Amino acid sequence: MSMKQKRVLITVLSILLVVGLSMAGLGWYAYNSIKATANKVYEPTKRITYVSKDTEVTLPEEEAVASDNLPFTVLLMGVDERTGDVGRTDTIMLLAVNPVKNDALLLSIPRDTRTTLIGRDVEDKINHAYAFGGVNMAVQTVESLLDYPVDYYVKVNMEGFAKVVDLLGGVEVNNPFAFTIDGQSYEKGPLKLTGERALLYSRMRYDDPRGDLGRQNRQRDIIQQVMKNALTVSSLTKANSMLEEIGSNVKTDISFDTMKDLLVNYRPKIEKISQQEIKGRGARIGGIYYYMVDQAERNRVHDLIKEHQQQTKPVKK
Repeated sequence: MSMKQKRVLITVLSILLVVGLSMAGLGWYAYNSIKATANKVYEPTKRITYVSKDTEVTLPEEEAVASDNLPFTVLLMGVDERTGDVGRTDTIMLLAVNPVKNDALLLSIPRDTRTTLIGRDVEDKINHAYAFGGVNMAVQTVESLLDYPVDYYVKVNMEGFAKVVDLLGGVEVNNPFAFTIDGQSYEKGPLKLTGERALLYSRMRYDDPRGDLGRQNRQRDIIQQVMKNALTVSSLTKANSMLEEIGSNVKTDISFDTMKDLLVNYRPKIEKISQQEIKGRGARIGGIYYYMVDQAERNRVHDLIKEHQQQTKPVKK
């Protein structure tokens, strides 16, 4: 598994703990600070357990996944929460982990995907689910779209994450093409970005030939680079400031104990990560742009996840 793939997995599974492990040299005080931050960001959902129509699934109780070699899923949401705005999920990705098969599947879900919002029973953009019903509605709507249960979620406030970028001295990205957004120009090629510029970089989509999918890639790159830079943190002052920002801008229903077990017992078994995208087409309904995904594609994605999460290794031919 390449270093880039490892960073993707670390980011999604343990966005907090990887920072803590990188600061292991800070000793017991740091461990307790990390544990306190993990407890601060812990926010369980109040949703009803979802069971796929053709898959018998028993969702693990809290703490039960670790050490059992059970496959599980994590919904990663990058939320754009600006002042005075409830926020919407700009980035939506499902990570399906299967330690038995030694791999993980990372599925990107376009934010404009038109689907039924669970709890409102209306057809709308999938990223509006968070705006109307928070994490609970967002998770349940993704479950309905994919017809597959979500075990855990991780929510990252991209606005607050910019402060973490500055604390770490900026991030380096390789921009595939030149563009301008809000008066800020981004040249093609390697760039080092401050937190504010990194946030703008991650938000642009209208000048991207891949639209929302391109923006998702940039946001994923920013998060990966933040985690990579966190590995160099050695200053106690900087570490405490970073933990404070993370505590204010991350929420998850993965407890501290489960995070540790996922890193210790699961991550070493994952040898590769395959990335998938939901295929669809753009359309305007009532003057509003939507990403339309037909039932055949939904079935394809469902079957892809279902097959990936089977607890037996494929037979070699």
